[in-house]
Amino acid sequence: MERVQHIDNDGKPIKESGVAPAILHYCKYQERCHVEVRNKLYELGCKPSEVEQHIANLVESGTLNEERFAKLYAGGKFRMKQWGREKIKQQLKLRKISDYCIRKGMAEIDAADYEKTLVKITHKKLLELKSERNQIVKKMKLYKFLVQKGYERDLVMTLINETMKKASEK
Repeated sequence: MERVQHIDNDGKPIKESGVAPAILHYCKYQERCHVEVRNKLYELGCKPSEVEQHIANLVESGTLNEERFAKLYAGGKFRMKQWGREKIKQQLKLRKISDYCIRKGMAEIDAADYEKTLVKITHKKLLELKSERNQIVKKMKLYKFLVQKGYERDLVMTLINETMKKASEK
C-alpha cells in the first residue's frame, strides 16, 4: 500500500512521522476548532506538551483558524439546518470559541435571509399543526419548536402573534 504524501500550505512535503500527518488530514478534511483538534490529539495518545505544539504548528501554518471555523459553522448551520442565532452561539460557546470569533460568525448570517427562513419554517410547522384545534396549544407547540431551533424568543412571539392574527382574519 502506498503512503499518502501530505503537503503544507507552502507546497512543501510534510514528513510522515507520528501524529502530524493524521492530525493534518483531520484538519484538512473539515474545518475544525481548537477544542476538536485538542480532543483528537489526546485520543491519538499525545501528551499535553505535544498537543500544544501540534496546535501551535497548525495555527502557524494556517490550517487551524477559529475565526474561519466560526464563520463556516454559523453560515452552514443556518443554511443547512435552519438554526437560529441563539443555538449557533450556544454551540460555538460549547466549543470555547472567543466572543470576537462568534461575532464574526454571526455576521455571516444575512438579516433578510434570517427573517425569510424564520417565516418559512413557521409556515411549514403551522401546516404540520393544522389538525390542532386548540389555538393556545398550537401557539405553544409552534413557540417551543422555534425556540428549540434557536430563534430569539421576542422575535418568535411577534411572528407567531402576527401569523395567528392573519390566520384568524381569513
